Amino acid sequence: MIILKKEPLSGEALKSEILRTIKELPPMPQSVFKAREIMSNPKSSFKELGQILEMDQGIATAVLKFANSSYYGLSGRVSSIQRASVVLGHKTIAELITVATASRLLGKKLDGYDLGAGELWRHSMGVACASKIIATRKNPGLANDAFTAGLIHDAGKLILGSYILEWKEEFQQFMADGRKTFLNAEREILGFDHSQIAAEVCKNWCIPQLLATAIEYHHYPSRSQGSELAYIVHVADVIAMMTGLGLGADGMNYQMDDKAIEFLDLQRKDISNIMVEILAFVEKTSEEMSGPG
Repeated sequence: MIILKKEPLSGEALKSEILRTIKELPPMPQSVFKAREIMSNPKSSFKELGQILEMDQGIATAVLKFANSSYYGLSGRVSSIQRASVVLGHKTIAELITVATASRLLGKKLDGYDLGAGELWRHSMGVACASKIIATRKNPGLANDAFTAGLIHDAGKLILGSYILEWKEEFQQFMADGRKTFLNAEREILGFDHSQIAAEVCKNWCIPQLLATAIEYHHYPSRSQGSELAYIVHVADVIAMMTGLGLGADGMNYQMDDKAIEFLDLQRKDISNIMVEILAFVEKTSEEMSGPG
């Protein structure tokens, strides 16, 4: 019996398949949408929020683990979602819900990007932390949005990873001269790069447009029509790469937008300090999240 090797899709057929795959991603849990509705209503109570979140034990457990982590300074003091909401406030709880939801997806192994299990998660946490630090210095009102955008900026890799694996030879040939980036290869071979796909994932997850724009342009913020958040996530991503967090197949060919550091008014010492902070955050948080409970 002769087994014919299946040829990978290409052109428009490939684009259609990739877009269909996005629709098959697990949606944000209903509890997340309900929680957002409650938090957007000024008349809502912390009790209502706690009741909704406690219906999803996976999210509730993760939220409590993070609330009690050293990052939020409440170690051992929070034993219920309602208490966490009161102590931390709605904005931080919204951040924690996103972390809890994203952790289910971002911990996967992605062979197409040479990322082992947990590597994308660690990189994403590093970018989230760096984004929040930079935003707090530049525009504090963006701090929570910056954390969320940083956390899910690479969600497109969840979609493209398997396709890149199918086209591995083509990727290697395309980049053989050392002058083309992995991002160039994604666009040329697959028709999309992972940041464009991430923006589509945002639509599927009903992520606000402010964040979706930053995520879509996090590799080329100068094309974002002045999105401050895009510049923040871009620089945070570079800094996380500099620490070695989640380099994978595309990390070594990463290009910094020349205007980004100037736009955010960062100095060399600032970057060094942020690198130290995010490494400590990722290491500590990973330990605490993998612990019992």
